[in-house]
Amino acid sequence: MRPVTLTDLVHIAPDLWEIPQTFRNDMRVPARVYASERLLSDIVDERALEQLVNTATLPGVERHALAMPDIHQGYGFPIGGVVAVETEGGVISPGGVGYDINCGVRLLAGRLAVDDVTDRLADLATQMQRDVPSGVGRGGRLKLADDEMDKVLNTGLRWAIENGYASEEDAEALEERGFFRQADASAVSHKAKARGRDQLGTLGAGNHFLEIQRVAKVFDAERARAFGLFEGQVTVLIHTGSRGLGHQVCTDYMQLMDRVMEGYQIRLPDRELACAPFRSPEGGRYFAAMAAAANFAWVNRQLITHAVRGAWARVLGAGRRTELRIVYDVAHNIAKLESHNGVSCLVHRKGATRAFGPGHEALPERYRDTGQPVLIPGSMGTGSYVLAGTETAMRETFGSTCHGAGRRMSRSKAKKELDYNRLRQSLAEAGIVVRAGSARGLLEEAPAAYKDVDEVVAVMADTGIAAKVALLRPIAIIKG
Repeated sequence: MRPVTLTDLVHIAPDLWEIPQTFRNDMRVPARVYASERLLSDIVDERALEQLVNTATLPGVERHALAMPDIHQGYGFPIGGVVAVETEGGVISPGGVGYDINCGVRLLAGRLAVDDVTDRLADLATQMQRDVPSGVGRGGRLKLADDEMDKVLNTGLRWAIENGYASEEDAEALEERGFFRQADASAVSHKAKARGRDQLGTLGAGNHFLEIQRVAKVFDAERARAFGLFEGQVTVLIHTGSRGLGHQVCTDYMQLMDRVMEGYQIRLPDRELACAPFRSPEGGRYFAAMAAAANFAWVNRQLITHAVRGAWARVLGAGRRTELRIVYDVAHNIAKLESHNGVSCLVHRKGATRAFGPGHEALPERYRDTGQPVLIPGSMGTGSYVLAGTETAMRETFGSTCHGAGRRMSRSKAKKELDYNRLRQSLAEAGIVVRAGSARGLLEEAPAAYKDVDEVVAVMADTGIAAKVALLRPIAIIKG
């Protein structure tokens, strides 16, 4: 298979490029890439576009395989990819969701402005670091018995509400209300459950983080008001997923799909695309296990939310003034049953965010007029964005948009080429408080290792896929 070059891409609209179906004889649909010309030159330097072309060969793939401007090479599917397949005759692929099932982002906001917390900012960051365990394999304070683990996997946020960690108001602000109904704990292996047993309420490592931020700029006053955001406001962004449990679910089912594919006469250009018919026993079982891992991730972010709220109360005092409410919580590694353009689809979003437009019945009542809040974290030390879903996204991208800045440098390369002391100095000069578990973890997530989030978001806004609502700037970073 030859690599995709710039000359293979057809410019079909501003910031939109297509690899025609004729590029390779096994493609079932064209592949489309949302990117500016400058971003595109970075994208073609790695295997991400070949991976995108490979996804266009999947049985049942609908209309076109899509890449968002934060696309980079992943396992099988590119990160930043969106692939919808018909539920009848289509397949489901663990690689189309990824290892960190329901890795996602949650935004908390309250009534306080930056001036209200400046004097206590270092104390807040320290308390949050103490109260939210982080790091590779790091466990938390809660260790679940078998029956409790199954309840978490089967009921998601309902478990957190019943155990005093969440409210009905919290549930309303979560995608799926934090409860994937198709979940079945019996589809999750004992090994996966063992890996997740003590990881609820923990951050993990890699690109996962907690950030205290300020609302630096409001682009859309009406939507910002509906989201409860104002300039100068202090917010908290949480980025993590299903930890070791989700990783093991993906591992288990990648191996299973690899074994059964041939029996279903599925032949693909890359074994990492391993899949099974969605309506098969194996496909249904993976979907149930993935949904259970997604429930686990929602509960994980909820327990972190509970800990953050407690940290704020300890440092700033309890009361209505210091309360933090959930603006929204979005998943960006997940497969969802949805209807698009009159077709029942299973939409794989791997490093991509759902971005439903105004009026969609899946949205909370308070966001029906605005479109879905979309949360786009930037690289460490740069800005993050709050966007809103649009009707254009519903028509063109199966209601999807980007999920972040997207890597432009591998973790190993970042550690070799970037200077730790210079990074710490630049963050300090920007007035950012840092609480990090290791120098290596900080270097891996340096801004230089990522694409420019401003340019990534500009592509989504200029194409009408998402509307810019607010820009958030970090004032404190907590990492594993």
